[in-house]
Amino acid sequence: MGSTKSLCKLLLAAAVALPFTAFSGVQAHAAVIISVGFAPPVLPVYAQPICPGPGYLWTPGYWAYGPDGYYWVPGVWVQPPMAGVLWTPAYWGWEGGAYIFHPGYWGPHVGFYGGINYGFGYTGIGFVGGEWRGGAFFYNRAVANIDVVHVTNVYVRNVTVVNHSTVAFNGGVGGVHARPSSFEMAAMHEHHFEPTANQMSHQGFAAQNRSQWASFNHGRPTVSAAASVGAFHDHPNNPGLAAHPNEREANQDQRIANGLRSGQMTSGEAAHAERTQSNIDQQVHNDRMANGGTLTNQERQQINHEQNAASRQIYRDNHNANSIGQNEVNQREANQEQRIANGERNGQMTSGEAARAQQNQANIARQTHNDRAANGGALNQQQHQQINREQNRDSRQIHQENHNGNHDGKGR
Repeated sequence: MGSTKSLCKLLLAAAVALPFTAFSGVQAHAAVIISVGFAPPVLPVYAQPICPGPGYLWTPGYWAYGPDGYYWVPGVWVQPPMAGVLWTPAYWGWEGGAYIFHPGYWGPHVGFYGGINYGFGYTGIGFVGGEWRGGAFFYNRAVANIDVVHVTNVYVRNVTVVNHSTVAFNGGVGGVHARPSSFEMAAMHEHHFEPTANQMSHQGFAAQNRSQWASFNHGRPTVSAAASVGAFHDHPNNPGLAAHPNEREANQDQRIANGLRSGQMTSGEAAHAERTQSNIDQQVHNDRMANGGTLTNQERQQINHEQNAASRQIYRDNHNANSIGQNEVNQREANQEQRIANGERNGQMTSGEAARAQQNQANIARQTHNDRAANGGALNQQQHQQINREQNRDSRQIHQENHNGNHDGKGR
């Protein structure tokens, strides 16, 4: 293994630093051409995690190269830099006696990616996993793992796959022998955009994880795919959890939102449930901070025990005799809970941020409950305006936390 590592480092040191215009137009930039003397491993076979929410696009996993040789960058759902662009995956190609890395990019059409069958809509030619319709992205459920409860822009179009190979490179001995079509050539010369900061962070994190190195995992990476960049950061060595980030927390918040929306959960009951979730989220945050971003098995069991108790209480609150007619205040609170749940589910809201958001909602719900109790079950105009101002402030905070770049496993 030592000789292999030395060879890999020598090959990387020999990478040719030449101006490489991988991106045309304003986004054109110089990059280092990675040239390697031996082929990347075959593509691992994996299941696609469920899409975390509307607007996310699937970017398939790929073998990258670093000082310790090839390492696997997990497939992941990411948000594109803007509406209307699609992802052209990275690929390796045999050229001039070496394997050359061609980085991925965003553009209005999918260009050539070596004819590699990455799956999930990337069959080797183009992309059939979804399409833009106006400013909204619609998902093809025939190839994409979509939960239609949270993502409603879907359609079904069956796909025929010709290339079933798991070979990860184009050309050379044993490679995929595909050449770019005229359409792909045109797409390659369109105005392109670099990978987002999230994508670059994702690749950098994979490079630091020994279990992703081919020299360590023999071509079978520990985590082949993740639901989000934050999920991989949070669970770098647990493929099951990486595919379902903060799912339990998100599900509890979803149930609170549903109870408020239907009138089965009163503001007083919601205040209690939200405060309980805030305490659990804060405990998760503190435990992760103390353990370098992860939970120990004992801590995970304790959190699960507390969530089981909270789950039973939410069920009782949603099925007891207490109820309230649908009203604007509770609908607003339900919407806030929904946004917190979505942020946790897609990894954009950390447990620490969710704890603060839940505490704010608990305070507002308690205030709503007390005001109603003092006024025979209703809010006067002044109280209604005050609650709305507080929800406006909390709404801005939730938006900031869902877009500040912090993900579970880092930045907390």
